[in-house]
Amino acid sequence: MIVDKPSGWTSHDVVGRVRRLAGTRKVGHAGTLDPMATGVLVIGVGRATRLLGHLQLADKEYVATVRLGQSTITDDAEGDVASTTPAGHLDAEAIAAAMAPLTGSIEQVPSSVSAIKVEGKRSYARVRAGEDVDLPARPVTVEAFELGEIRPLDDVVDADVRVVCSSGTYVRGLARDLGESLGVGGHLTMLRRTRVGPFDLASAHTLDELEADFVVTSLDHAARTSFATLDLDDAQADDVRFGRSLAGLTLGSDGPVALFDPAGEFLALYEQRGDDARAIAVFASPTP
Repeated sequence: MIVDKPSGWTSHDVVGRVRRLAGTRKVGHAGTLDPMATGVLVIGVGRATRLLGHLQLADKEYVATVRLGQSTITDDAEGDVASTTPAGHLDAEAIAAAMAPLTGSIEQVPSSVSAIKVEGKRSYARVRAGEDVDLPARPVTVEAFELGEIRPLDDVVDADVRVVCSSGTYVRGLARDLGESLGVGGHLTMLRRTRVGPFDLASAHTLDELEADFVVTSLDHAARTSFATLDLDDAQADDVRFGRSLAGLTLGSDGPVALFDPAGEFLALYEQRGDDARAIAVFASPTP
């Protein structure tokens, strides 16, 4: 299911609510959203939880507001202000020019209060315990970093932006780096995820809506919309149900491919290994 996460809720809070609504503890989510953020959170229930790890590699789309002229210890509005520098002189041309180098394949330093583990402990937990944490830069892809409306507010400037990026990209990191490149500091004041892979806000439901009508997307539909697909004949489907390799079968995709039986049931994710197609994860039972 696709949840429109409310502000102030952790992703784990949402999972807890869905567990109660679904009547099972077998619930998980793909792609954490910070408590301040709202928008698309992909939830898996039952067998679908096994699909979530493969969905996290999907690209994501956000709308956000960056406040230029203030930096915070968390790179968003939830952290204390660390520094202020007047930014009222900035115009759209200057901001857009500073955004351009942050687009494409870049090296990004994650926020120190991220959930990345450092020697087995979450980075944010180390920061809250008073430790200094320096995370190494890592490659990410920012397909789009576009400027919308800007609003000067005394010594700060609020800039609305749209971001399309790879998994692992921190939008608050983009806000921080944009502010640093302009010499005034920056942080996020609003973040809304509008899409994860093929799942967008049009298919999302609030928790209150799910309370009234528990709407779910079938595993078959989720697999068809998230991956390249291949429909099998009966003999191939029987092999796939047992996770057997399919000798000489070309999947035609570099990534995972969702395989379906002749009746349209999602069976498994397979990948190309040499001349054969081999199982990544099997979702169907051995007997149809």
